[in-house]
Amino acid sequence: MTAPVRNEPTIVEVDLGPRSYGIVIGRGVVSSLGTRLAALRPAAKAFIVTDENVARHALRTIESALDRAAIEKSSVIVPPGEGSKSFRVFERVCEAVIAARMERGDLVVALGGGVVGDLAGLAAAVVRRGLDCVQVPTSLLAQVDSSVGGKTAIDSVHGKNLIGAFHQPILVVADTALLDSLPRREFRAGYAEVAKYGLLGDAPFFAWLEANWREIFAGGPARDHAIAVSCRAKAAIVARDERETGERQLLNLGHTFGHALEAACGYSERLLHGEAIAIGMALAFEFSAHRPGLVSKSDAARAIRHLAAVGLPTRLQDIPAPLPTGDELMRLIAQDKKIKRGRLTFILARGIGAAFVETGVEEAEVRAFIERKLSER
Repeated sequence: MTAPVRNEPTIVEVDLGPRSYGIVIGRGVVSSLGTRLAALRPAAKAFIVTDENVARHALRTIESALDRAAIEKSSVIVPPGEGSKSFRVFERVCEAVIAARMERGDLVVALGGGVVGDLAGLAAAVVRRGLDCVQVPTSLLAQVDSSVGGKTAIDSVHGKNLIGAFHQPILVVADTALLDSLPRREFRAGYAEVAKYGLLGDAPFFAWLEANWREIFAGGPARDHAIAVSCRAKAAIVARDERETGERQLLNLGHTFGHALEAACGYSERLLHGEAIAIGMALAFEFSAHRPGLVSKSDAARAIRHLAAVGLPTRLQDIPAPLPTGDELMRLIAQDKKIKRGRLTFILARGIGAAFVETGVEEAEVRAFIERKLSER
Protein backbone atom coordinates (compact mmCIF):
# COMPACT_ATOMS: atom_id res chain seq x y z
CA MET A 1 0.00 0.00 0.00
CA THR A 2 1.33 3.44 -0.93
CA ALA A 3 0.64 6.58 1.04
CA PRO A 4 -2.04 8.93 -0.33
CA VAL A 5 -0.84 12.19 -1.90
CA ARG A 6 -2.63 15.18 -0.36
CA ASN A 7 -2.60 18.80 -1.46
CA GLU A 8 -4.52 20.01 1.57
CA PRO A 9 -3.37 19.57 5.16
CA THR A 10 -4.71 16.65 7.16
CA ILE A 11 -6.64 17.67 10.27
CA VAL A 12 -6.98 15.13 13.07
CA GLU A 13 -9.53 15.99 15.76
CA VAL A 14 -8.89 15.27 19.41
CA ASP A 15 -12.43 14.83 20.71
CA LEU A 16 -12.65 16.17 24.25
CA GLY A 17 -16.07 17.79 24.09
CA PRO A 18 -15.85 21.56 24.62
CA ARG A 19 -12.04 21.26 24.92
CA SER A 20 -11.60 19.51 21.55
CA TYR A 21 -8.87 20.70 19.24
CA GLY A 22 -7.35 19.96 15.87
CA ILE A 23 -3.94 18.66 14.83
CA VAL A 24 -3.05 20.28 11.50
CA ILE A 25 -0.56 18.12 9.57
CA GLY A 26 1.22 18.91 6.31
CA ARG A 27 4.11 20.62 4.60
CA GLY A 28 4.17 24.39 5.02
CA VAL A 29 1.17 24.55 7.38
CA VAL A 30 3.07 26.73 9.85
CA SER A 31 2.53 29.66 7.49
CA SER A 32 -1.16 29.56 8.46
CA LEU A 33 -0.45 29.74 12.20
CA GLY A 34 -1.32 33.41 12.60
CA THR A 35 -4.59 33.07 10.70
CA ARG A 36 -5.60 30.04 12.75
CA LEU A 37 -4.76 31.72 16.07
CA ALA A 38 -6.60 34.91 15.15
CA ALA A 39 -9.69 32.83 14.36
CA LEU A 40 -9.45 30.82 17.59
CA ARG A 41 -8.59 33.69 19.95
CA PRO A 42 -9.26 37.10 18.38
CA ALA A 43 -7.04 39.90 19.76
CA ALA A 44 -4.96 37.50 21.89
CA LYS A 45 -1.22 38.07 22.28
CA ALA A 46 1.27 35.22 21.80
CA PHE A 47 4.30 34.28 23.88
CA ILE A 48 6.70 31.92 22.08
CA VAL A 49 8.86 29.47 24.01
CA THR A 50 11.63 27.86 21.95
CA ASP A 51 15.20 26.64 22.25
CA GLU A 52 18.43 27.91 20.74
CA ASN A 53 18.58 25.31 17.97
CA VAL A 54 14.99 25.71 16.82
CA ALA A 55 15.19 29.50 17.08
CA ARG A 56 17.91 29.55 14.42
CA HIS A 57 15.79 27.58 11.95
CA ALA A 58 12.15 28.43 12.67
CA LEU A 59 11.58 31.39 15.01
CA ARG A 60 11.65 34.01 12.27
CA THR A 61 9.14 31.99 10.22
CA ILE A 62 6.76 31.79 13.18
CA GLU A 63 7.13 35.47 13.96
CA SER A 64 6.36 36.36 10.34
CA ALA A 65 3.23 34.20 10.40
CA LEU A 66 2.06 36.04 13.54
CA ASP A 67 2.97 39.44 12.05
CA ARG A 68 0.79 38.77 9.00
CA ALA A 69 -2.16 38.26 11.34
CA ALA A 70 -1.23 41.36 13.39
CA ILE A 71 -0.70 39.26 16.53
CA GLU A 72 1.44 40.92 19.20
CA LYS A 73 4.25 38.60 20.27
CA SER A 74 7.08 38.05 22.76
CA SER A 75 9.48 35.16 23.19
CA VAL A 76 12.01 33.41 25.39
CA ILE A 77 14.81 31.13 24.16
CA VAL A 78 16.04 28.33 26.41
CA PRO A 79 19.01 25.97 26.08
CA PRO A 80 18.38 22.81 24.03
CA GLY A 81 18.17 19.41 25.65
CA GLU A 82 16.52 17.61 28.55
CA GLY A 83 18.35 19.84 31.03
CA SER A 84 15.83 22.59 30.30
CA LYS A 85 13.08 20.51 31.91
CA SER A 86 14.27 21.76 35.28
CA PHE A 87 12.96 24.01 38.03
CA ARG A 88 15.57 26.63 37.13
CA VAL A 89 14.55 26.95 33.47
CA PHE A 90 10.86 26.52 34.31
CA GLU A 91 11.08 29.51 36.68
CA ARG A 92 12.78 31.55 33.97
CA VAL A 93 10.02 30.79 31.47
CA CYS A 94 7.23 31.57 33.94
CA GLU A 95 8.81 34.89 34.92
CA ALA A 96 9.30 35.81 31.26
CA VAL A 97 5.62 35.12 30.50
CA ILE A 98 4.57 37.28 33.45
CA ALA A 99 7.03 40.06 32.54
CA ALA A 100 5.51 40.16 29.05
CA ARG A 101 2.15 41.00 30.70
CA MET A 102 0.43 37.99 29.24
CA GLU A 103 -3.20 37.79 30.37
CA ARG A 104 -5.49 34.80 30.84
CA GLY A 105 -6.92 35.22 27.36
CA ASP A 106 -3.48 35.16 25.74
CA LEU A 107 -1.49 32.25 24.29
CA VAL A 108 1.72 30.39 25.01
CA VAL A 109 3.18 28.95 21.80
CA ALA A 110 5.51 25.97 22.27
CA LEU A 111 7.87 25.96 19.28
CA GLY A 112 10.21 22.98 19.50
CA GLY A 113 10.56 19.33 20.31
CA GLY A 114 9.29 17.38 23.28
CA VAL A 115 11.37 19.26 25.84
CA VAL A 116 10.03 22.66 24.81
CA GLY A 117 6.50 21.31 24.46
CA ASP A 118 6.54 19.88 27.98
CA LEU A 119 8.19 22.95 29.49
CA ALA A 120 6.01 25.54 27.75
CA GLY A 121 2.87 23.49 28.33
CA LEU A 122 3.51 23.32 32.07
CA ALA A 123 4.20 27.05 32.23
CA ALA A 124 0.90 27.66 30.40
CA ALA A 125 -0.88 25.39 32.88
CA VAL A 126 0.22 27.35 35.96
CA VAL A 127 0.94 31.00 35.06
CA ARG A 128 -2.09 33.08 36.09
CA ARG A 129 -3.70 29.72 36.90
CA GLY A 130 -3.83 28.77 33.26
CA LEU A 131 -3.18 30.24 29.81
CA ASP A 132 -4.11 28.64 26.52
CA CYS A 133 -1.31 26.70 24.87
CA VAL A 134 -0.57 26.08 21.20
CA GLN A 135 1.88 23.35 20.24
CA VAL A 136 4.09 23.78 17.15
CA PRO A 137 6.21 20.60 17.28
CA THR A 138 9.45 20.65 15.30
CA SER A 139 10.67 17.08 15.83
CA LEU A 140 9.16 13.82 14.63
CA LEU A 141 8.86 12.61 18.22
CA ALA A 142 6.92 15.72 19.23
CA GLN A 143 4.67 15.65 16.16
CA VAL A 144 3.48 12.09 16.78
CA ASP A 145 3.57 11.97 20.57
CA SER A 146 4.42 14.67 23.08
CA SER A 147 2.55 17.60 21.47
CA VAL A 148 -0.75 15.69 21.54
CA GLY A 149 -2.74 14.81 24.65
CA GLY A 150 -1.98 17.54 27.17
CA LYS A 151 0.71 15.85 29.27
CA THR A 152 3.18 18.51 30.43
CA ALA A 153 6.06 18.12 32.86
CA ILE A 154 9.55 18.86 34.06
CA ASP A 155 11.97 16.35 35.55
CA SER A 156 12.86 15.63 39.16
CA VAL A 157 16.16 14.38 40.52
CA HIS A 158 14.19 11.20 41.20
CA GLY A 159 13.10 10.64 37.60
CA LYS A 160 11.62 11.89 34.36
CA ASN A 161 8.34 13.83 34.06
CA LEU A 162 7.48 13.52 37.76
CA ILE A 163 6.37 17.17 38.16
CA GLY A 164 3.63 18.16 35.76
CA ALA A 165 -0.01 18.69 34.88
CA PHE A 166 -2.58 17.71 32.27
CA HIS A 167 -3.13 20.84 30.15
CA GLN A 168 -4.57 20.30 26.69
CA PRO A 169 -3.51 22.65 23.87
CA ILE A 170 -6.12 24.49 21.85
CA LEU A 171 -4.30 23.71 18.59
CA VAL A 172 -1.39 21.61 17.31
CA VAL A 173 0.32 22.64 14.05
CA ALA A 174 2.61 19.87 12.81
CA ASP A 175 4.52 21.20 9.80
CA THR A 176 6.28 18.19 8.32
CA ALA A 177 8.65 20.43 6.35
CA LEU A 178 10.25 21.43 9.66
CA LEU A 179 11.55 17.86 9.93
CA ASP A 180 13.76 18.27 6.84
CA SER A 181 16.49 19.95 8.87
CA LEU A 182 16.49 17.39 11.70
CA PRO A 183 19.74 15.47 12.21
CA ARG A 184 19.37 11.86 11.11
CA ARG A 185 19.82 10.60 14.65
CA GLU A 186 17.01 12.84 15.95
CA PHE A 187 14.63 11.74 13.22
CA ARG A 188 15.45 8.09 13.83
CA ALA A 189 14.82 8.53 17.56
CA GLY A 190 11.43 10.03 16.79
CA TYR A 191 10.60 7.10 14.53
CA ALA A 192 10.63 4.85 17.60
CA GLU A 193 7.40 6.53 18.71
CA VAL A 194 5.87 5.97 15.25
CA ALA A 195 6.70 2.26 15.43
CA LYS A 196 5.20 2.20 18.92
CA TYR A 197 1.69 2.84 17.57
CA GLY A 198 1.91 -0.21 15.34
CA LEU A 199 3.38 -2.38 18.06
CA LEU A 200 0.82 -1.45 20.71
CA GLY A 201 -2.41 -1.55 18.74
CA ASP A 202 -2.21 -1.62 14.92
CA ALA A 203 -0.53 -4.67 13.38
CA PRO A 204 -1.38 -3.64 9.76
CA PHE A 205 0.27 -0.24 10.35
CA PHE A 206 3.37 -1.98 11.70
CA ALA A 207 3.51 -4.15 8.56
CA TRP A 208 3.18 -0.99 6.45
CA LEU A 209 6.06 0.59 8.38
CA GLU A 210 8.23 -2.47 7.72
CA ALA A 211 7.64 -1.99 3.99
CA ASN A 212 7.75 1.81 3.81
CA TRP A 213 10.11 3.12 6.49
CA ARG A 214 12.71 4.22 3.95
CA GLU A 215 10.14 6.48 2.25
CA ILE A 216 9.19 7.93 5.64
CA PHE A 217 12.81 8.84 6.25
CA ALA A 218 13.09 10.32 2.75
CA GLY A 219 10.05 12.57 3.24
CA GLY A 220 6.97 13.18 1.11
CA PRO A 221 3.55 11.48 1.28
CA ALA A 222 4.74 8.44 3.29
CA ARG A 223 6.07 10.66 6.06
CA ASP A 224 2.87 12.73 6.27
CA HIS A 225 0.77 9.54 6.23
CA ALA A 226 2.76 7.94 9.07
CA ILE A 227 2.42 11.07 11.19
CA ALA A 228 -1.32 11.30 10.53
CA VAL A 229 -1.90 7.63 11.41
CA SER A 230 0.13 8.04 14.60
CA CYS A 231 -1.79 11.17 15.61
CA ARG A 232 -5.15 9.50 14.95
CA ALA A 233 -4.13 6.59 17.15
CA LYS A 234 -3.07 8.83 19.99
CA ALA A 235 -6.09 11.15 19.61
CA ALA A 236 -8.48 8.20 19.86
CA ILE A 237 -6.84 6.90 23.04
CA VAL A 238 -6.66 10.35 24.64
CA ALA A 239 -10.34 10.95 23.87
CA ARG A 240 -11.24 7.73 25.72
CA ASP A 241 -8.81 8.14 28.64
CA GLU A 242 -7.60 11.71 28.98
CA ARG A 243 -6.13 11.35 32.49
CA GLU A 244 -4.27 8.08 31.92
CA THR A 245 -6.31 6.01 34.35
CA GLY A 246 -6.57 3.00 32.04
CA GLU A 247 -6.13 2.56 28.30
CA ARG A 248 -3.86 5.57 27.85
CA GLN A 249 -1.17 3.73 29.78
CA LEU A 250 -0.69 1.65 26.62
CA LEU A 251 1.08 4.67 25.12
CA ASN A 252 3.85 3.98 27.63
CA LEU A 253 4.93 0.81 25.83
CA GLY A 254 8.69 0.64 26.40
CA HIS A 255 8.68 3.66 28.69
CA THR A 256 9.10 1.96 32.06
CA PHE A 257 12.43 0.52 30.96
CA GLY A 258 13.18 3.49 28.70
CA HIS A 259 12.74 6.25 31.27
CA ALA A 260 14.96 4.37 33.72
CA LEU A 261 17.65 4.10 31.03
CA GLU A 262 17.40 7.83 30.24
CA ALA A 263 17.79 8.72 33.90
CA ALA A 264 20.72 6.33 34.31
CA CYS A 265 22.43 8.10 31.39
CA GLY A 266 21.87 11.50 32.98
CA TYR A 267 19.35 12.66 30.34
CA SER A 268 22.30 13.27 28.05
CA GLU A 269 23.34 12.82 24.43
CA ARG A 270 24.49 9.32 25.40
CA LEU A 271 20.91 8.16 24.94
CA LEU A 272 18.13 10.16 23.32
CA HIS A 273 14.55 9.67 24.48
CA GLY A 274 13.49 7.77 21.37
CA GLU A 275 16.58 5.58 21.56
CA ALA A 276 15.75 4.73 25.16
CA ILE A 277 12.18 3.91 24.15
CA ALA A 278 13.42 1.65 21.34
CA ILE A 279 15.49 -0.34 23.83
CA GLY A 280 12.56 -0.24 26.25
CA MET A 281 10.17 -1.67 23.65
CA ALA A 282 12.64 -4.39 22.74
CA LEU A 283 12.95 -5.28 26.43
CA ALA A 284 9.15 -5.22 26.89
CA PHE A 285 8.68 -7.65 24.00
CA GLU A 286 11.46 -9.92 25.24
CA PHE A 287 10.06 -9.81 28.78
CA SER A 288 6.62 -10.68 27.38
CA ALA A 289 8.03 -13.54 25.30
CA HIS A 290 9.36 -15.21 28.43
CA ARG A 291 5.88 -15.29 29.99
CA PRO A 292 3.49 -18.13 29.12
CA GLY A 293 0.66 -17.22 26.74
CA LEU A 294 2.08 -13.88 25.63
CA VAL A 295 3.87 -12.80 22.46
CA SER A 296 5.70 -15.53 20.56
CA LYS A 297 9.47 -15.38 20.40
CA SER A 298 9.23 -15.04 16.60
CA ASP A 299 6.97 -11.97 16.84
CA ALA A 300 9.19 -10.45 19.53
CA ALA A 301 12.18 -11.01 17.26
CA ARG A 302 10.26 -9.42 14.36
CA ALA A 303 9.51 -6.29 16.39
CA ILE A 304 13.13 -5.96 17.50
CA ARG A 305 14.42 -6.69 13.99
CA HIS A 306 12.48 -3.73 12.56
CA LEU A 307 13.74 -1.32 15.21
CA ALA A 308 17.29 -2.44 14.52
CA ALA A 309 16.79 -2.21 10.74
CA VAL A 310 16.11 1.53 10.93
CA GLY A 311 19.25 1.98 13.02
CA LEU A 312 17.76 2.20 16.52
CA PRO A 313 19.45 0.60 19.53
CA THR A 314 17.64 -2.47 20.86
CA ARG A 315 20.04 -3.92 23.47
CA LEU A 316 21.39 -2.61 26.74
CA GLN A 317 24.84 -3.19 25.27
CA ASP A 318 24.04 -0.59 22.59
CA ILE A 319 24.24 2.14 25.25
CA PRO A 320 27.65 3.85 25.35
CA ALA A 321 29.64 2.66 28.36
CA PRO A 322 29.38 2.52 31.26
CA LEU A 323 26.26 0.38 31.44
CA PRO A 324 23.91 1.06 34.36
CA THR A 325 23.79 -1.59 37.05
CA GLY A 326 20.77 -3.72 37.84
CA ASP A 327 20.42 -2.03 41.23
CA GLU A 328 20.45 1.41 39.60
CA LEU A 329 17.80 0.47 37.04
CA MET A 330 15.54 -1.12 39.66
CA ARG A 331 15.81 2.00 41.83
CA LEU A 332 14.77 4.17 38.89
CA ILE A 333 11.97 1.80 37.78
CA ALA A 334 10.59 2.06 41.32
CA GLN A 335 9.90 5.78 40.61
CA ASP A 336 7.82 5.04 37.51
CA LYS A 337 4.57 7.05 37.37
CA LYS A 338 2.49 3.89 36.79
CA ILE A 339 3.45 2.42 40.18
CA LYS A 340 0.32 1.61 42.22
CA ARG A 341 0.55 0.97 45.95
CA GLY A 342 4.22 0.23 45.48
CA ARG A 343 3.62 -2.50 42.84
CA LEU A 344 5.16 -2.36 39.37
CA THR A 345 3.07 -1.85 36.25
CA PHE A 346 4.39 -2.72 32.79
CA ILE A 347 2.97 -2.51 29.28
CA LEU A 348 3.43 -5.99 27.83
CA ALA A 349 2.34 -7.64 24.57
CA ARG A 350 0.28 -10.65 23.52
CA GLY A 351 1.44 -10.07 19.96
CA ILE A 352 2.34 -7.33 17.50
CA GLY A 353 -0.47 -4.78 17.76
CA ALA A 354 -1.77 -6.33 20.99
CA ALA A 355 -0.29 -4.55 24.00
CA PHE A 356 -1.92 -4.61 27.42
CA VAL A 357 -1.43 -3.20 30.91
CA GLU A 358 -0.02 -5.68 33.43
CA THR A 359 -0.25 -4.59 37.06
CA GLY A 360 1.41 -6.16 40.06
CA VAL A 361 4.54 -7.38 38.27
CA GLU A 362 6.92 -8.87 40.81
CA GLU A 363 10.11 -6.88 41.37
CA ALA A 364 12.15 -10.10 41.62
CA GLU A 365 11.02 -11.16 38.13
CA VAL A 366 12.01 -7.80 36.63
CA ARG A 367 15.35 -7.77 38.46
CA ALA A 368 16.22 -11.27 37.24
CA PHE A 369 15.33 -10.29 33.66
CA ILE A 370 17.43 -7.11 33.78
CA GLU A 371 20.43 -8.91 35.27
CA ARG A 372 20.18 -11.52 32.52
CA LYS A 373 20.07 -8.86 29.78
CA LEU A 374 22.98 -6.96 31.33
CA SER A 375 25.10 -10.12 31.32
CA GLU A 376 24.64 -10.74 27.59
CA ARG A 377 27.52 -10.15 25.21
